[in-house]
This record gives sequence, C-alpha cells and structure tokens, in this order.
Amino acid sequence: MANSKSLIAYYSRKGNNYVGGNIVNLPIGNTEVIAKKIQQLIGSDLFEIKTVKSYPEDYTETTNVAKKELKENARPELAETINNIADYEVIYLGYPNWWGTFPMAVFTFLESYNFSGKTIVPYCTNEGSGMGSSERDIKKLCPNAKVISGLTIRGGSVDKADKDVANWLKKLKLIP
Repeated sequence: MANSKSLIAYYSRKGNNYVGGNIVNLPIGNTEVIAKKIQQLIGSDLFEIKTVKSYPEDYTETTNVAKKELKENARPELAETINNIADYEVIYLGYPNWWGTFPMAVFTFLESYNFSGKTIVPYCTNEGSGMGSSERDIKKLCPNAKVISGLTIRGGSVDKADKDVANWLKKLKLIP
C-alpha cells in the first residue's frame, strides 16, 4: 500500500478555535497542519474539503451551527469537487471532532464519491474527545471501503506531532 496513489482529503478550521482550554486564533487549522505533515512523508495530493457557506468567525457560534447541522443531519454544499477520485487507491481523511464525529461537510464529501475498494485512513484533531464515532460513521457511509484504524491528535499538539504521524504511518506500513 505504501506505493499506492493516494489523496489527503481534509476539513480544517482556521481562525477562532478551542485549544488547551482557550479560544485562540489559528492562522492554519490543526487538521491542515497534520495533512501537510502526512504529505511531507508520503507525497500525496491534497484536497481541502470546503463548504460553499462559511461558518461564523466566532468559535462558539460555529459550534452552535455545527450542533444544529448534526441534529438536522444536514449536508452542507461543498465548494469544490474531485474529478479523478477513481485514480486514488488510498484516501487519508482528516477532520476535527465536532460533537462526537466529523463535521457534516465530511459526510457530504463521503457521500459524493464511490469509495468501493479504496482504503480510507482517518485522522482526527481534537482537544481530548478522540475519534468519537467517526470511524464507525465512515464504515457506515463507505461500507465497501477498507477503513484503517485512525490517529487522534490533540489540536494543541499538532506542531509537535511529526514523530506521532510518522510512527502511525510506519505501524500501518504506509511508509517504510
């Protein structure tokens, strides 16, 4: 699998975020930081999952919108699509943990393509809530894909996560 054509698809929030008990302004979202660390190790293509309608600037307002979307099982419209998803065998899927799973935009992404026969490698940034139900949710949405055990990374630790990311990919035999 280490030589398979792969894609790193991720949803990330920059700006106001909750990190280590405080609201801080992040110039680059935590999940994007990890996406770029994975890219440095394996050289995959990058695709940022972005919504047409932006979330509020304020962190608390965003959490309220995210909670409402989850409750309503919303599928936010995505700003961009991937024309050549069939070319990829391995999809590294990154997201923050929002209300126990991934943002609803990731649900939209997973329902927009056929992942049959592909390997999905999830990773999740959070402030202590781990993967939540996200791995189960991926398996439900993509029943014909192989979903590998994911990596959970504290948002406040992403800048120091190089070794954790490399060890995880080595353990999964995705890099030598």
